[in-house]
Amino acid sequence: MAAPLHSIIVPVYCSQDILERLVERVSAAMDKAQLRFELVLVDDGSQDGSFVEIKRLSNLHSFIRGFRLSRNFGHQAAVTIGLRKSKGAFVAIIDDDLQDPPETLPKFFEAVYAEADVAYGVRLKRKEGIVKRFLFRAFYRTLSWFSDIHIPLDTGDFCAMSRPVVNAMLELEEANPFLRGIRAWAGFRQVGIEYERDARFQGESGYTFRKYIQLAMTGILSFSYLPLRLATYTGIAAAIFALGFAGYVIINLFLGNFEVPGYASLIFLVSFLGAMQLIFMGVMGTYLARLYDVSKRWPIAFVAETTKQEEL
Repeated sequence: MAAPLHSIIVPVYCSQDILERLVERVSAAMDKAQLRFELVLVDDGSQDGSFVEIKRLSNLHSFIRGFRLSRNFGHQAAVTIGLRKSKGAFVAIIDDDLQDPPETLPKFFEAVYAEADVAYGVRLKRKEGIVKRFLFRAFYRTLSWFSDIHIPLDTGDFCAMSRPVVNAMLELEEANPFLRGIRAWAGFRQVGIEYERDARFQGESGYTFRKYIQLAMTGILSFSYLPLRLATYTGIAAAIFALGFAGYVIINLFLGNFEVPGYASLIFLVSFLGAMQLIFMGVMGTYLARLYDVSKRWPIAFVAETTKQEEL
């Protein structure tokens, strides 16, 4: 029987100068482990020559399959396209910046063979600035607190999965996917593997602060109703406070101690309650917008070009 095929999905964004080194390290790690594999490179609308480089590398290495999206649809969309295009019995996801070491992939696959359906990376250390490390740490713990399912701390999309897990994840028609959350929600046997995350090999990350905020909001809104519950809890607390304050006014009225409330406290209360109303209206509007996105049933992304034209 032929050895099983392993698919390694890499979302690519403006990484022209990194790709050759990425291919070398992935190839060396998989060849050393004697694992048959394909490398699925998905160019997410890069503004540099990333897809030109992908085509060049695909001419040198038969294991490379490249796809260029028609524009920048985002990291999670690019990974989703890679999952759909993958052919392997086992599938791994790794970013293009070499912060997640490709040499860990065989260890992930071994864990999937032996004891699990999913092996995900748990970051022990991040070789990044202290502010960025603090924000990431805060994000994962906030997400864990908000989420209605258990999403492991300090984990990203770096993982290996069996084909049944990939098929299950692809059954969800998410307009704004949060793949590490979907992976956790799908269940199956999952095991975490610790590793140290390296510094970015070269250049700057394509993930801006704004994109990180969007990803965080997607994670929270996709797997928690707590923001909506907070609106209810805040309303109940405000009602209790209002009733208590009304009782205070009535008692002082009968006792002859009634005084007109101060202007400053009145303005504060009105402003505070108005702000809370606007915040929670915004939260509900965001949930409705996500429902609208799903109801449109638009494709998550379009593939404009491939290294093998028959795959379009």
